[in-house]
This record gives sequence, structure tokens and C-alpha cells, in this order.
Amino acid sequence: MRSLVVLLLIACGSKKEPPPLLGTPLDAAMVATPVDAEAQPVSDADVAVGSGSGSATLVEPFTRKVYVDKIPDAATFEAYSKELGGERFAKFVLDMKTDRIYYFDVSIYPVHKDFIFGTLYKKPKTPAAVRAVDRNYQEAKPDFMMCYVVHHVSNDQWTFAYWAGDKATSEHVKRAYKRIKETFFKADKIRFRPDSDYQVKIAKATQSVPYVLNDELYKAQDYTAFNEGSSVGKLRIVPENIPEDQLTFASDEIVVLKAVLSDITPVAGIISETFSTPLSHLSLRAKGWKIPNIGLRNAQTKLKDLDGKVVFFDAKGTAHTLRVATQAEVAVNAAKRAAIPKVTIPKADLAADDLRTLEAMRAKDEVIFGAKSSNLGEIIHAKLANMKVPPGFGIPFRYYDEHLKANGIDKQLTALLEDPNVQKDPNFRKARLEGLRKAIEQAPFSKELRAKVEAGLNGLGPIAQGVFVRSSTNAEDTETFSGAGLHDTKPNVKGLDAVCEAIKAVWASTWTLRAYDARAFAGIDQKTVYGSALVQVGVPATAAGVVATVHPTDPDDDKNFTINAKSGLGMAVVDGRKIPESLIVSWYNRGIRVLSRSDEPTVLVFDEAGGVREIPNPNKGKPVLTDQMALQLAMVSKALIGVFKNRKLDIEWVYVGEQLYIVQT
Repeated sequence: MRSLVVLLLIACGSKKEPPPLLGTPLDAAMVATPVDAEAQPVSDADVAVGSGSGSATLVEPFTRKVYVDKIPDAATFEAYSKELGGERFAKFVLDMKTDRIYYFDVSIYPVHKDFIFGTLYKKPKTPAAVRAVDRNYQEAKPDFMMCYVVHHVSNDQWTFAYWAGDKATSEHVKRAYKRIKETFFKADKIRFRPDSDYQVKIAKATQSVPYVLNDELYKAQDYTAFNEGSSVGKLRIVPENIPEDQLTFASDEIVVLKAVLSDITPVAGIISETFSTPLSHLSLRAKGWKIPNIGLRNAQTKLKDLDGKVVFFDAKGTAHTLRVATQAEVAVNAAKRAAIPKVTIPKADLAADDLRTLEAMRAKDEVIFGAKSSNLGEIIHAKLANMKVPPGFGIPFRYYDEHLKANGIDKQLTALLEDPNVQKDPNFRKARLEGLRKAIEQAPFSKELRAKVEAGLNGLGPIAQGVFVRSSTNAEDTETFSGAGLHDTKPNVKGLDAVCEAIKAVWASTWTLRAYDARAFAGIDQKTVYGSALVQVGVPATAAGVVATVHPTDPDDDKNFTINAKSGLGMAVVDGRKIPESLIVSWYNRGIRVLSRSDEPTVLVFDEAGGVREIPNPNKGKPVLTDQMALQLAMVSKALIGVFKNRKLDIEWVYVGEQLYIVQT
């Protein structure tokens, strides 16, 4: 009971006693550790609660301090640290007045300020008191330094770091490093890890303290879990010499890829030798399908003995398991797959025939134009500050339906959907879908719709660039099915004829193999799927990318957003084949953590004749986003959460200079 009482005192604080002086030892502060799951239970004979006999033996739980002043070994580090997303981290507070260091238990106090108020101050976190503590993030640190010690498990690297917004000076870095060297068991391996551009400058100026950049850590990793989870399936090593457009996959396969694919149909697990990005289409697919997805160096060599075998695959933040599956695991996995709820999509309204501008759309119009278009209309209606939506108009589902019926393609589609061989054989399915798409693209375009498209283009006013023609089906960007990257986008399309051809191509992409298989995996009734198109003014992006409002490793973290960015049009960001600039940005405290910088030699720009072309990157070696741009993106993303009442958003954006445009949510 003594330990429990002390724990409650620590958590709540004492209202009567004054706060201790900084650096006052609190060695009595103890907490109970969780009971070992394999330990023997305490019997009634050991503890006779309320018996009054005086013969019972009081068995107290094992206790440990809320903090220690040194971490002498791996066991102590394990006890006071926490593993998250492939990193095991401990935290410490360094008293600037006494030089005392406190490595505190992050399971009890998740953040530095909780420990300071709960144990050092023992007083409530009033706004004034919090502001006083926050001064310690600036260059003048009157009371504390607040730092992390991190073990990057996959490549066995050790670093110490500050919060990304901390303005620690070279002297602060030296002092923290000195105390770590004196108190931490892996001090000989510790390097400073700067997490912002400011801190990188400090690191380079602090010659006596070794440092490592996040880019270097990322490139040195042998293992990264992009999506944790477990699955059972047939392991398939995919040769690298097969063109991507010739590959087909089965939903029960765990695929081992030499290089990152721009996209993939549903599978049971993904293992890539070349690391992707957490916001690539491949990674977003894995999250949506709830399957394990990892990067593993030399995976094809390491796993060659399992090729073709049914395996159990479990991916965690710091390690993975791959072995031959047991019959029990196969049965459990089959039951889990069968229990996945089927996705219901909005019923398409085939009556509406007006081409409508984005300004005239609201979210409810998804049944006419698809959610991609209607969501942009909702954003325009919200009149958010510091951003724009490129003008455009939507083409209703009705015209897709009429195009199929006028050319007999509706019967071809029905026959395809009812063919059992299409459902069973991915190669047969791929060939039939290719034939269907070809029929949609080659059929004549309606004269009535052509005239309406011409009027819509004229309504957009003089356009210096071409337009983007994007898909907007009733089976994408919904609350239960994102469909990110399943359909085609035609960039920088110029001229009425080219726009009409692009509309047919976008309609046809409703029936790509990846789109069909993703819908089948989700249990969507394919007969209820309809295509639409969004025609939108193209903007000559100088930077582009994606914001995910869900933290990549901590789903409970609603204050930090992940931003992936590339120079130019940035179309390679979402296909995942090139490493983007990657940031974690807090709308809450304006912190920016740099995970990686893009150093691409080329960028995509609009071609004057239409389409895109590749040119040398004029900003090679420079950050894609300034701090101001990154913070603006975070604040706009926070506002969009309010617009859609949905905390889990994937937001595609572009910058033209310093002007932000939202192009998809």
C-alpha cells in the first residue's frame, strides 16, 4: 500500500507543502512495476486481508524510482524508456542550477513538463507556470534542459536530441553531452542528432560533440516498419527484371520486392529492399488493408529459403518475424479475413446532368460528382485563410453511364463482372480489364458532352497552363475507403480535343487492375461503381506533396502531422519511388522535426506542348519547404480536420512560390 500511496501523491501533488527547490532529491518517490505475467499469484494464505489475526505476511510489490541520476546498464535503460516506431527513447531533465540529471520513467511521465510539475515542482500546471517552463526551450535556459536519449534499434545507433523547436546553443549541447558521458552506459556511442535546420547549424558549429543527421540515420537502417501488423500468406520473391505493368499479385501473397513499385494490388504483406516513404501509395495501401509493410535490406537473399512457402509474418517497430506458418495460424488468419466488414459506397445519382464548378459544390454532391470533387467544393465554401483551391468543374456520373450504354460497353462490363475466371485468375482478370479500358477510350465522345466541356473550359477564363483531368469515382475518398492512387490523373492537358480524350482515359481508369482488386478486397459491389472526372486548372508547382494528419507511429498523437515534399510537380512523392523531404510538424507548439531531406537532381515541370518533362533541379541541396511553409501546411491541415470533422486526412497540396493550393483531400 505504501507504494500506491506514494504514486498517488506524485500524480496529484500535495496542496499543502510548498514546491521543493530545484534539484531537491526525491529519493522516496517510488512506483510499483507491473506484476510479471509469469509470476506465481499471491495466495490467501500469504495475505489474509482483514483477518485481524496478525499472522499474515504482507507481500509488497517490487518498486523502482520515478527517476534515476544515471543509467548504468541495458536493464535500467529498458525500464525507464519506451519503444515507438523502431526507436527506444528515454528522456532526461538537466537542472541548470545544480547540474543534476534526472532520467525519468516515460511510462509514468510521457513528457518532460509532466515530470517537472509532478515531481520537481509538485504544483499544478497553470498557464503562467507552463509559460515559465517553456522559457527553457529558448536560447536562455534559466532552469532546465529537456532532452531525449534514443536507441535506433534497427541499425544500433545511439543519439541524444532536443525537441525540434528548442533553441539550444552550442554551449548547451556541450553541457548535455558532458553529463550524458558521465551518466549513460552507452555514452561512447552517443551522438547529437539535430532535428531542425537551426539545430543542424548548431551541430556543425559544435566541433567537440559528434553529430549525425536524420538523413544519415535513415539511409543506414537495415529495417523499417512502415506499417505494423501480422499476416499469413505465401511468400513470393518478385524478380526485379519484370516490368511493373506485367506484374499481377494474389491477395494471399506476401511479396518481397527488389525495388519499390509505384502501386500494387491487394496482398497479405509487403517487404521491400529499397525503402519507400510512409506516405507513398504503397504505404497508404498497406495501412488501408491493415497488412504488415516493411523495408528490409537484402530481403530477397535473406528470405530465399521461404520462397513459395506459407509463412507467418509479424512486423513490429524494431523487429520482424518470418517463418513457416502453423496450421492454427493459417486458420486464425482465414477467420480474420472473413470477418473484415464490407465497405458500402455512396449510390450514384445518374439524373443530374449539369457540369458544375467546384464553387457550386458541397460535400453532399459526392453522389453526383464523387468525393474528390465535392470535398474541394466544401473546402472552398469554408473560406479558409492562407490557402486556395485551383478552379475547376466536375462531370456527373451520368455521362460515364451514358458513354458505356451508347457504345454497348455496359454489356461488356456486366459479362466481365459475372465471369468466374475473372474473379479467380489475376492474369485473366488483367487481360479482360485491359480490353474494357481500351473500349472505353476508343468509343466516340458524346457531342452533347463535348459542347458542355468546351463551355466549362471557357468558364475557367484564360489559362496560361493546361488543365489537370482527375478521376472522381463514387468509390474513392470516402470515410471508409480512400482509394488513393487507384485511378489515373492526366496533367497539363491542352486543347478541347485532348481534354475530351483525357476524360475518357480517366473514366477507363475506374477499371485498372489495382482499382478492381482494391475494391474487391474491401468487399465493394463492383456493379455499383461509377466514374466521374474533375477538370481543374493546372498550377505550375514549385513544390508539392502530401500531409497525413495521423502520426506515422503513434495513432493517439493528434498534434503532429507528417509532411512529405518534393520540388516541382512532385508526382514522384506519392508513387514512392524517390525519397522526399519528410517532416513531422506540430500545429500545437510549432515544432518541426526534419526526418529526411530530398536531394533529387531533377524535377518535373509542365511541358509547353502539354504533359510534363524532367529538368535539372535548380534548388538541389536546399530544403523544399521553409519553416514558415511547413507551419502553414500544418495549420491549414488542422483547419481541414474541422471542416470534415475527421481527424484522419490525407491532403495533397502544391506551392507556387509561397502560395499554397490544396488539390485533394
